[in-house]
Amino acid sequence: MNMKILIIFTILFVILVSLSLFFIFKDTSELPSKQIYGAGFTYYDIEKIKTSLAEQNIFISTPVAITDHTISQYCTFFDGNVQKTPQYCTTTVILDSEGNTLGNINIGGDTVSPILAIANLETSSLDSKQDEVYTVFQVMIETLVCDCWEDKKSEDFESISAWLDAAQAFYTIEQRDIKSNIDGLGEYQLILEITSKKDSILQTLLILK
Repeated sequence: MNMKILIIFTILFVILVSLSLFFIFKDTSELPSKQIYGAGFTYYDIEKIKTSLAEQNIFISTPVAITDHTISQYCTFFDGNVQKTPQYCTTTVILDSEGNTLGNINIGGDTVSPILAIANLETSSLDSKQDEVYTVFQVMIETLVCDCWEDKKSEDFESISAWLDAAQAFYTIEQRDIKSNIDGLGEYQLILEITSKKDSILQTLLILK
């Protein structure tokens, strides 16, 4: 009888230890993602962007939250070859000094903290509204990442505008859609895409935690 009791207690002990280890490792595996979401820029930083752009006569609307099935149209990104869409996204419209639409800025993540910011700027040609495009991209990088390009710059590009110039020059020479990445700037990934559309050019900046 004592032997049966000992065996039962041994089995129960093993089960309890296994369950404890399961929950410990489960919590640990979820931790990095929460750290990524909680670090860096926030949804409120759109106000800083708004203020900085207004000084350059570029204006953005009040953010609108998107949580329905259309969210993938605003905040989709790729992790390797896997397309991902956050659960929450805000979008704003960008207007130039004459009130013409330049595009939008979308910030997405969970309902508490974002993990990405996207600027989609559409112009009639690559040269059209170039100053405004450069200004929006530079303000976004300096506000959401850091004003530290000179200290942590890529070996290939001495400034943000030099990176944008190089990407546009490559697009012009190759005459095809392009993508350029910058890694390691304030522990963020920057992705610039230039895409041809039927009657316009779409330039997209993605800032990813």
